[in-house]
Amino acid sequence: METTNLSTGNGSDKISSTASTTGTAAKGMYNEAKGSAQRMGATLRSELSSLKNDLDALMTRAPSLSDDELSQAHTQLMSKFSSMRYAAKGLASEANRQLNRGMETTTEYVKDKPMQSLAVAAGTGLLLGLLFKRR
Repeated sequence: METTNLSTGNGSDKISSTASTTGTAAKGMYNEAKGSAQRMGATLRSELSSLKNDLDALMTRAPSLSDDELSQAHTQLMSKFSSMRYAAKGLASEANRQLNRGMETTTEYVKDKPMQSLAVAAGTGLLLGLLFKRR
C-alpha cells in the first residue's frame, strides 16, 4: 500500500509517500518482533510446563527415593532450571535488540525529516488531546 510521488511537486504527496513507506517498515518490524516473541514465549511456556511436571513427579516419588537418587533428581531439575533461565535471558535480549532497532529507526527518521516528524508529533498530540478531552 505504498504511494509514490508522480512529479506533481505537491508536498503533501511527498509526506504521504514517506508516511506510507515508514508505516510499512514499522509494520514489518512489528510483525517480525511479534512473531519472534510468540515463538520464544511458546518455547519458554513449554519448558516451564515440563519443569513443573518433573517437579510434581519428584515430589510424588521423593519419600521413596534414596539420598543419591534425590541428589541426581536435584541436579537434573537444576539443569532444566538453568536452561529455562538461559531461554528467558535470550527472550529478554531479543526484546532489547528489537527495541533498540525500533529506536534507531525512529531516531534516523527524525534526523532525516525533522519537519515531518514535528508535524506527525503535533498531529498525534492534537488527536490524543481531543480524544482524552471527551472523556
